[in-house]
Amino acid sequence: MQYTTLPRTDLEVSKICLGTMTFGEQNTEAEGHEQMDYALDRGVNFFDTAELYAIPPRAATQGLTEQYIGTWFAQRKNRERVILASKIVGPSPNLTYIRKPMGFEPEMIHEAVEGSLQRLQTDYIDLYQLHWPERSTNFFGKRGYRIGKDNRWTDNFHAVLETMQDLVRAGKIRYWGLSNETPWGVNRCLHLSERHDLPRPRTVQNPYSLLNRLYEVGLSEISLREDIGLLAYSPLGMGMLSGKYHNDTARPEARLVQFKKNYPRYLSEESYNATAGYLKIAEDFGITPTQLALAFVNTRPFLTSNIIGATSMEQLRENIGSIDVEFTREMMKRVDEVQEKYPNPAP
Repeated sequence: MQYTTLPRTDLEVSKICLGTMTFGEQNTEAEGHEQMDYALDRGVNFFDTAELYAIPPRAATQGLTEQYIGTWFAQRKNRERVILASKIVGPSPNLTYIRKPMGFEPEMIHEAVEGSLQRLQTDYIDLYQLHWPERSTNFFGKRGYRIGKDNRWTDNFHAVLETMQDLVRAGKIRYWGLSNETPWGVNRCLHLSERHDLPRPRTVQNPYSLLNRLYEVGLSEISLREDIGLLAYSPLGMGMLSGKYHNDTARPEARLVQFKKNYPRYLSEESYNATAGYLKIAEDFGITPTQLALAFVNTRPFLTSNIIGATSMEQLRENIGSIDVEFTREMMKRVDEVQEKYPNPAP
């Protein structure tokens, strides 16, 4: 395994992070425990979860992922071996079963943290993240910021930073980060943290893959110049980049089979055609499509960790094994050619 340092901390995290959002929906508790056992044995010491999970979100499964991690900690007695990240849900009219009202007011953040700590059976969370912005700015599957008819927004970052400071002082979290955030949002937080001597965000958890390289526009420079690490999620484009939807090996339980209405961007003609180009590159270099896609993400200079997810142990072994794949300049040249032809088809 390879390791990086969580920016401006003394925490060494594996470059592969175990994503857990399938626990409680596509994976049972026993299967989740098996995945965590294997990942830890392979040197993966960084796990990511959220109060929202399992995915897709449903009231019946909300919180199950954290619960399964909690029972694993309780049984294995190994909490100190894991760098644990979780997230507070952002505002959404469809998720009021989690909290009502919704937002990042201090009392809401404290309520969310307490709930996660209880489910996770731990006294602290290493990295606590805002799952998506409180203001109306970033929408899944959209390229860039668009001004709508209702352009109201809340610049609540100062209060958020003060709340994070309170949680750090109380020992309930160690550091905090952003997710699904824009360059403006990241810079706003950095400005306020410096101006008021409050805890700065350490990471940004955003989508990043061969099908979505939008992080490179603006945010990558912020990552490198301001020391804010990317935690890349959906590095396989919800499984599209594995090639299983091109060679008809996708199982009935695959995400884009079961939940295709949730992820139309990955099933578009452009995503399909771009993926076909990447499959040809993998074939030419004698590696699997999964290895190509993950090795690309693993080697980006602004990356802190690559969040992989799996529904089977076979997938998990291949995903973690991508850390040993050499991503060459010639591969990068070929990848960029496909990107030029089909730029960011799955934002």
